[in-house]
Amino acid sequence: MTTETYTPPPLPPPFHHTPSHQMHLITQGAEAHLYKTTYLSPSTPAALKIRPTKPYRHPILDRRLTRARVLQEARCLVRLVREGVNVPAVLAVDWDINNTNNNHSGGAGGADDGRGNGAWILMEWIEGCVVRVVIQRWERYIKSRSASGGSSGVGVGAKRQVDGEVKLQDNEIEEEEKKVKGLLRRVGAAVGALHKAGVVHGDLTTSNLILRGAEEPAAEGDGEGEGVSPDMQGEVVLIDFGLASQSIQDEDRAVDLYVLERAFGSTHPRTEPLFGEVLEGYRASYRGSGSVLKRLEDVRMRGRKRSMIG
Repeated sequence: MTTETYTPPPLPPPFHHTPSHQMHLITQGAEAHLYKTTYLSPSTPAALKIRPTKPYRHPILDRRLTRARVLQEARCLVRLVREGVNVPAVLAVDWDINNTNNNHSGGAGGADDGRGNGAWILMEWIEGCVVRVVIQRWERYIKSRSASGGSSGVGVGAKRQVDGEVKLQDNEIEEEEKKVKGLLRRVGAAVGALHKAGVVHGDLTTSNLILRGAEEPAAEGDGEGEGVSPDMQGEVVLIDFGLASQSIQDEDRAVDLYVLERAFGSTHPRTEPLFGEVLEGYRASYRGSGSVLKRLEDVRMRGRKRSMIG
């Protein structure tokens, strides 16, 4: 039986795969490919986000949409960096790869159907752990160490030994709750800073939040991780602004919060009752939060009605 050699997706110029410098594909989505690479020197990591062309779209429409989306993302990031929000800094961007390549090569190469070769944006690499992974690891730790062993709520443990395993006592669980509440408040504060700067994310989930400086947990299923409470120190950094836009509308901000709330319900059911801590952090960091949180109630009502109707 023969095995096929994996061929990574093609890279737009000036990037290319070489034996001495391999671009590491981090994730490949429907709209973009994310690579880990370097910037100026091998010791400076960077994130390269490529928006490839869509062969099924009309070439002119594809080029215009790709250009508009990568520029929108870059503008949002530049604005947020200027306002002091924790987001990756933009290092370089190219939205007209076909023309740029032709200019550098004297007209040779590149696509000739007007489609271009997509667009890319090079950003600061954020070293840390995804907030989704941190919270999920914390939930597994609490579940394995609580004497009740229940599947709902955080649980309490009055006993020290259960089935030969060391369990958490009430005061220890309270300390663990304080840790995760602190993290959730920092998440809310990060979203508040985002909205204060006049930007809405469009896809707020815990997968698009990174805890800068936090250690990557052990791989799931290797027997490690559940016996140690995860590190929750560090700044919360917002990432992936592919659906972001500049807006000062309370409706848009409330929808951002609602998307994050629903993400907690589906991804972190054990921590969902603590989502109020996110809103507390949001309220403390953003002066205009009152009207946004009031609008959030309306968005929740519409969401529930839509769920009932189907």
